Amino acid sequence: MRHTETVEVRGHILDSGLFARVLDDVLEYGGDYRIDRLDVGRTHTDESYVKLTVSADETEQLERILMRLQTHGANQIDPGTATVRAATADGVFPDDFYSTTNLDTRVRLGDTWVWVANPEMDCGIVVDADGARTIPVSDVHAGDMVVCGADGVKVVPLPSRVREDPNEPNFEFMSSEVSSEKPQALLVRQVADQMRQVRQRGHKILWVGGPAIVHTGAAPALVALIENGFVDVLFAGNALATHDIEAALFGTSLGVDLDRGHGVPHGHEHHIRAINRVRACGSIAGAVERGVLRSGVMHAMVTHGKEFVLVGSVRDDGPLPDVHTDVIEGQRAMRAALPGVGFVIMMATMLHSIATGNMLPASIPLVSVDINPATVTKLADRGSAHATGVITDIGLFCEQLASELVVGYKRG
Repeated sequence: MRHTETVEVRGHILDSGLFARVLDDVLEYGGDYRIDRLDVGRTHTDESYVKLTVSADETEQLERILMRLQTHGANQIDPGTATVRAATADGVFPDDFYSTTNLDTRVRLGDTWVWVANPEMDCGIVVDADGARTIPVSDVHAGDMVVCGADGVKVVPLPSRVREDPNEPNFEFMSSEVSSEKPQALLVRQVADQMRQVRQRGHKILWVGGPAIVHTGAAPALVALIENGFVDVLFAGNALATHDIEAALFGTSLGVDLDRGHGVPHGHEHHIRAINRVRACGSIAGAVERGVLRSGVMHAMVTHGKEFVLVGSVRDDGPLPDVHTDVIEGQRAMRAALPGVGFVIMMATMLHSIATGNMLPASIPLVSVDINPATVTKLADRGSAHATGVITDIGLFCEQLASELVVGYKRG
């Protein structure tokens, strides 16, 4: 006897390819479907609607399919009431826990629909007297009440893209979200406009940066953006902060003179000597207070009271005293810095970009800038499908962005 459930999805599901992905996922997870209703929008602004009966051999298999379909915004027509069970051990969900998407989510508790706080993918949902919230598996405690199965859960899909011109052809050059051939000046202006709007709304701008910001000479532009209020939070690893401080102390990055572009005698020692000086001061802020660190990105973040979270890896030298060496603690620090963020720009760091993207609600605009198209593609493949990619040199992009946003900016 096969188990069945009816789901619905609406929006621009045909021209976006979403409907095809829904059907493919049902089959990929070993289920089957029957199309009960399909209403196709007649104009380019009309939404389409589909109702499907999804079937599977086992109840657990069906629930896995239903959870998967919710990543596309497909919800059960009659979701019922959420099932809640207690976690039996710290750091362990019940076997059939509901695995979250990064979309806005509601759960039905009794007769009431409750919004889930902090939408984040690959988490569980904990219910308590304060409501419902996402929680990573590492943070759940024995006795926490966890939503299980797909019943009583609804997600709110992101609005699909609508073609502004009804005569716009289905095929066009440079129409992908990731292209190195789009006019860069236009992309920079669009990013600058978004950043202005976010700041006007009182939301924070988060930057996620890799050491290439320093290697490519983009640090002065980033400093100007920090000084003019376009950087509120910075996520990075040990490398960005280390090479930025190396540049401030020795004028080099990885031992290469940033003005002349060639190595200097004993330059290979500079990064570890920079780390040592900061460790002697106890922190980056301590190095600024003592006058050891007088310029650069980290100096600007400290002197302007901006928040930064540095999370390290096994390959780090030192590391700097501010770096989280426990990655779980680093994740918690990153999550704690996310409230109020309204825009994210990621620069030349694949691993930190993916980590941050996994923590963000899908509703937050996200721009990834990298010389390597694979970075943006992998970010989207890992779940941040809302990411917009800019394939270009980091140094040139930062310079142009600073020129757009900072009045009278000229590279120092």
